[in-house]
Amino acid sequence: MWGDREFGFGRRLFEDIDREFAEAEEMLNRMFRTIREVRPEDLATHFPYFYGYQVTVGPDGKPHVREFGNIRPSTKGLVAPSETREPLVDTAINEKDNMLTITAEMPGVTKQDIKVSVSESYVSIHAEKGDKKYHTDIPVDVILDDKSAKATYSNGILELKIKLKEPPKPKGTEVKVE
Repeated sequence: MWGDREFGFGRRLFEDIDREFAEAEEMLNRMFRTIREVRPEDLATHFPYFYGYQVTVGPDGKPHVREFGNIRPSTKGLVAPSETREPLVDTAINEKDNMLTITAEMPGVTKQDIKVSVSESYVSIHAEKGDKKYHTDIPVDVILDDKSAKATYSNGILELKIKLKEPPKPKGTEVKVE
């Protein structure tokens, strides 16, 4: 009852699935080889490792990807540890209040350890206490009123509120529906 056409489709489907599993297995093998190459004494001096991505959608509708953590992928697949961590940062524009809010997670420091610098087009955050070191530069695509910046720090979370000099202008073209 089944023609070659139906069996051919089924064979291709399973071949595709087999190929996907083979690629995933090779990726895992590369990761385990990389882990075996790391010396235990290197792990002890730079522990803990953390790394991640944050993806947000900007006011222009385009996604923005930011990396955070204290390691970066290197060309050989190994991680290159850094003494300075990049904190997890979230930015949000409140169009109603004409305000930019930046939230940064920086546990283990006090408010006296934090230095924030605001210019019209970027925000720089730096904190250092003992072996806890954080630094990030956040570019912004709106014009900030650097004199209006207010920062609070509580329970490892820095919240920075900055007024915008002008309301954000939506980037895009309005299309007339016919």
